[in-house]
Amino acid sequence: MKVLIVDDSKAMRMIVTRTLRQAGYGGADIREAENGAQALEAIRADRPDLVLCDWNMPEMSGIELLSTLNQQGPKVRFGFVTSEGTDSMRERARQEGALFLIAKPFSAETFGTALAPVLGPPS
Repeated sequence: MKVLIVDDSKAMRMIVTRTLRQAGYGGADIREAENGAQALEAIRADRPDLVLCDWNMPEMSGIELLSTLNQQGPKVRFGFVTSEGTDSMRERARQEGALFLIAKPFSAETFGTALAPVLGPPS
């Protein structure tokens, strides 16, 4: 299973990776991108099974990335891991096809609850 973690903060990408492993998905092939523009290239080149993406980033935000993927493809399972989780953001994410929005701070349990319906139970 390939997972692309997209966040402009290297520290946050490391935290998301650690939490993903703690949630039982340690066998995933984890790739990283610093912004939506890099992520778009990575998705087109490598077709990950899941994208875990921040909302607010330079060059191309997470919601702009998801919207671009919806318009141009390829289709990919997509969820947000972000510091903001307002009702309006959650609704917009859902409308664009995001499978979940995990608000920071988060735990391995939060990840497990969000990811199990998408990836299946951890192995």
